Order: sequence, then C-alpha cells, then structure tokens
Amino acid sequence: MDIKNLTITMLMAFIIVVIIGPIFLPMLHRLKFGQTVRDDGPQTHLAKNGTPTMGGIMFMIAITITVLFRAKLDSDIFVGLVCMLGFGLVGFLDDFIIIKMRRSLGLKPWQKIAMQFVISGYVAFYQYTSSPAASKIMIPFTDKFLDLGILYVPIMMFIIIGTVNAVNLTDGLDGLASGITAVVSTFFVAFALFVAKDAGVATFAAATVGGCIGFLVFNVNPAKVFMGDTGSMALGGAVVAFAVLTNSVLLIPIVGGIYFAEALSVIIQVTYFKKTGKRIFKMAPLHHHFEQCGWPETKVVFIFWIVAIILAWIGVVAGF
Repeated sequence: MDIKNLTITMLMAFIIVVIIGPIFLPMLHRLKFGQTVRDDGPQTHLAKNGTPTMGGIMFMIAITITVLFRAKLDSDIFVGLVCMLGFGLVGFLDDFIIIKMRRSLGLKPWQKIAMQFVISGYVAFYQYTSSPAASKIMIPFTDKFLDLGILYVPIMMFIIIGTVNAVNLTDGLDGLASGITAVVSTFFVAFALFVAKDAGVATFAAATVGGCIGFLVFNVNPAKVFMGDTGSMALGGAVVAFAVLTNSVLLIPIVGGIYFAEALSVIIQVTYFKKTGKRIFKMAPLHHHFEQCGWPETKVVFIFWIVAIILAWIGVVAGF
C-alpha cells in the first residue's frame, strides 16, 4: 500500500459520507433523533437543541465499506472493525435510550462498562495471542520495547476503555472530535505505513481520516448534525485499534494529548469538587472551560486543532 492508494482510500471514505449525508440527515429529522442540550452547559449551546444526533453512523458506514473494499481482509482488520463498530454500538444504545425512551442517562453505568469490558477484553486477548512478541509495546522517544508479559491483557483493557471514553468526552463542540481524530488518524496512517509496516492498519486509518473530514462537511459550526456517543465511541474504538494493532499504545497520550487533557480535566474537577466543594475549571471538560472564559466556540475548536497537529508532530519524533 503506497501513498497514492492511501489517498484514494481517504477520498473514497470522504465521498461516501458526503453522499450519505443529504440522505441520512432528513431521516434523523423524521425519526426525531434530536440532541437535548443540558441546561447546566454553556448557555450558547441552548440554540443547538433539536439538532440531529447519532450522525456518527454516517462515517461508521463509510469507514467500514471503504476498509472492506480497500484493505486485505485479515484477522487484524476484522478485530479493528469489531473494536470500532463494537464501541459504536455501545454509544448507539446509549443515544437511542436517551432520545427514544426519554431517559436522561441512557445506559446504566454497569451496562456500559460491562459492554466495554467485553469488547476491550476481546481486542486485548486477540493481540496478546497473535504473536510471541505481541506483549511488547514500543517506548516513545527510544528504540526499546516494554514487555508487559501476562499483565498485557488487563493493562491493555484499561488503556482501551480509558481512550474510548476520553475521545467521547472530547465530543462537545462543533467539529472538535472529528477534526482532532482526523489529525490523530493521519499520524497513524504514517506510523503504520513507515514504522509498523502494516498496510491494513494504514488503510483503516486512512479511511478514518476520510470519514472524519467528510463528516466535518456537516459538523463544522453551525453543525447540521452531531455524531453523538455513537460516533465518538466509534472513533475512540478506531484510534485505539490503530495503536493496539501496531503495539504503539504509549503514543496515544502524546498524539491524542487533547483527548487526555479533556478526560483529565473532568477527573480533576470531580475529585477536587468532592473534596473541597470548589471547582478548578469554570466548567469541564476542558473545552467548556475556555468557552466560559469568553472564547467563541470556533476559536476553541481551531486552537485545539492546532494543538492536535503540533502533538502529532511530536508523535512523529517520539515514534519514528
């Protein structure tokens, strides 16, 4: 797989999303799959009430079709798709329950974590048993590897679940999660192609880049559709699949630094509030803090995109 073919893969996924969009959006309107914005969120977001959600289905379809047509269908690709679609299904059930069954919290926490546990366990166990060297993960900025041995599966499950939920928390502004994931996926295209020498993962990542950029056509401010938990959890599943399948999960906190800054801001906010009754951030996740500081939504998204690009280049130094 060369750069030309990977570019074709990106374009294919992009075009599929752009074609699906005008068909899918009216369907979401008819089904009344509209977003309900929290009253305790930024007041500027109240105007978004009723905007169709669950739009992540669009790029999930595009990525899956593109990968099936463009990649050699081996067990790695199958597991990668299971990771993306499995976590996407968890998000879909959460969205569906909230919207159609009028339950504010969607899936119960134990239901959500149980499903995430099963998917992450499957992916981690597959990788652990795929080769004798599978438990060795690369250490960024070095040419050394860390052999996790028998601890590989539980540690990897923790990383997978943490990453997916971090990506989920990043989805809060128009174009934020899709734009950042396009950048992160572009990094993994290059890493899989030039370092890991894994054409399948490179193709999968390229399809994800195309799908995310295609979705941005409908998701940039003012968004015509939101991806919902359906899309954000699917993207989290895709990103972590790239890293697990190339034994490079320690690169995710670097390249996906925005994801983890968002998750860390929530952890810090909740922990500090429970201990002191006070808040460190004006609002969490982090993107809402900057909104509350007076930044327009478009500025927050643009700055976060730029930071994501810088982190991706740092990832190049760390991983190449």
